[in-house]
Amino acid sequence: MDDTTVRAAGCVLWRRSPRDGGLEICLVHRPRYGDWSHPKGKLKRGEDALAGALREVAEETGQRAEPGAELPTLRYPVAGRPKEVRYWAAEAAGGRFVPGDEVDRVLWLSPDAARERLTQPRDRDLVDALTRSLEHP
Repeated sequence: MDDTTVRAAGCVLWRRSPRDGGLEICLVHRPRYGDWSHPKGKLKRGEDALAGALREVAEETGQRAEPGAELPTLRYPVAGRPKEVRYWAAEAAGGRFVPGDEVDRVLWLSPDAARERLTQPRDRDLVDALTRSLEHP
């Protein structure tokens, strides 16, 4: 990875449904891009990737998160520069969402509904990676 690579991190945030105990995944809506994605963001200079991922979850969803397995890293170009986003599975551990300029809505969805709602196809593979990590810890 060279100096032009944009480094970011995030989580596939999950919980057990308060209604039926089924798996739910948190997606965030970013009005700037009009998209639905997993909580993620750029790392601060010198910031550890996992610490940055948990910080982004807290900032974007209001949730504290308990990190689990590392999930696949996504790599793709953005504005002509390479971007690398490291992801972890993370269980929601409480908190309260407050809408803001960066994220104005969150949804808790079943894995199938989350796959459908995600804007970027590359993010759908992370849902599958999360479900596999929870089945085989």
